[in-house]
Amino acid sequence: MNPYHKEVLQTALEHRKKEIVEYQINIDNFVRAIEKAKQDPELVAFTEQLQQLLKDNLLEQKKSQIMLEVIQDQLGET
Repeated sequence: MNPYHKEVLQTALEHRKKEIVEYQINIDNFVRAIEKAKQDPELVAFTEQLQQLLKDNLLEQKKSQIMLEVIQDQLGET
């Protein structure tokens, strides 16, 4: 692997690690917000929106995790 290729992969690796953490922060926030919002009958639509966002972020985090593993494999870090 040439140095530039390795440099790009290292940058992508750090990006994916940060991305996974950012998804986790969103996931944690959505879970907490759902608990608070579901106590108010006026916030049913908001609760449903939060539940969809939670589902979406869980899926995107899984995708990012796969991409992280692929990058790690290429760098020989697994």
